[in-house]
Amino acid sequence: MQKILKWFTPVLALGVAVFIVFFLISINSPSDLDDVERQLNYQSETVQEKPKKLWLDHFSKTERLGYFYPVNEVYIKVDLKKEVVPETIYKLSASVLDPYQLFCLKEELRQHNLRYYLRKDKDRVELYIFSKSIDKLNSLVKILKNYQISAKIMPYKEDV
Repeated sequence: MQKILKWFTPVLALGVAVFIVFFLISINSPSDLDDVERQLNYQSETVQEKPKKLWLDHFSKTERLGYFYPVNEVYIKVDLKKEVVPETIYKLSASVLDPYQLFCLKEELRQHNLRYYLRKDKDRVELYIFSKSIDKLNSLVKILKNYQISAKIMPYKEDV
């Protein structure tokens, strides 16, 4: 058993070495080197593209064969003569001087579900609300008078 193990390791190493040599020879065969040299030489050839086969061509052939595929037809009627009436957007501006007034104003806006824009300057805070409903803004102005907050409603015009 010891004699077999003594000779097994060198025989295995020799077998692996022979395998590696044959593997390297098969990888670096001369025919592969010619292909590499041919690829490295620049040749300008115009390549003509084959016509691409489209999936729609398959459907065009079915008419000649005498049958058709079922198709869902969709009709859309567009009335472009309808006049679009521009809606008036109103702007409510209120100047707030006191932090308590600001707190009350925010709570009222939260109850009315109105989004607002708050602009802060050095000496005052101004609040803008843009809405299409003038009734909501009028009711808000009446409520803000209870907190001594003056508010004005004006039509809003965008600067284009």
